[in-house]
Amino acid sequence: MRDLNGKTAVVTGAGSGIGLGIAHALAGAGMNLVLADIQEASLKEARAAIEAKDGRAITRVTDVSDPDQFAALARAAQEHFGKLHIAVNNAGIAMHGTPLAAVSAEQWRRVLRVNVLGVINGIHAFVPAIRGHGEGGHIVNTASISGFFIRRGSDQGAYSMTKYAVVALSEALEQELDGSGVGVSVLCPGPVRTRIFEGHANHQRVAARIMGSAALEPAQVGARVLHAITHDEFYVFTHGTERATIRARHARIEAALDEADAFWQRN
Repeated sequence: MRDLNGKTAVVTGAGSGIGLGIAHALAGAGMNLVLADIQEASLKEARAAIEAKDGRAITRVTDVSDPDQFAALARAAQEHFGKLHIAVNNAGIAMHGTPLAAVSAEQWRRVLRVNVLGVINGIHAFVPAIRGHGEGGHIVNTASISGFFIRRGSDQGAYSMTKYAVVALSEALEQELDGSGVGVSVLCPGPVRTRIFEGHANHQRVAARIMGSAALEPAQVGARVLHAITHDEFYVFTHGTERATIRARHARIEAALDEADAFWQRN
């Protein structure tokens, strides 16, 4: 089990929701925090809440689609705390309730910039910083349970596509870092009570159907992520309730593979 006390973590999307829950959990484990978010006011509140519990944190307003701002985050961690050990590429936006054919070009660009490019930029900036000191560390990329299936009737294809991409990026990164001392986790949360759906009527209607009584608080997800880091888990689910849906998808894939074999046997 990895000891995190006195080490340093960067968390994107740390101003609220899951990112803030993760930041509190890491601070509770004795880590120094670099909190990144595009909302400056939220960052100030997050830092104050962590420091009120004797945590150590600095903040940086960050647009995760900008690779230069990611590089600045890595430098800030090193300049203020010496070394970077944990990076949580968590920032994300919702895209629910809009059929694929109705998603505008600008909506596509925005969801890809934040949900996919934000993770790519984090990998590019943080992996070298963590590997450079030779002490090991961990990368956490936030995907979703929706990175494993498409929820029928939710019109969330654009969102799920980005989360499938994060799962693939994480699986590739785990393979590439095997034996390096740097672990990788892909966080795949189910329903969590966050502000990600605020301000979008279509998103909110879908969220009302998805959330229900099973929704977790961000602090609970933070505790789950802390456990995953210290125990070197790769797939990090918060709920087991979609097991049947995921199994059905995998069974459909296996059936298609069987049909491929059968086709070539017949022809």
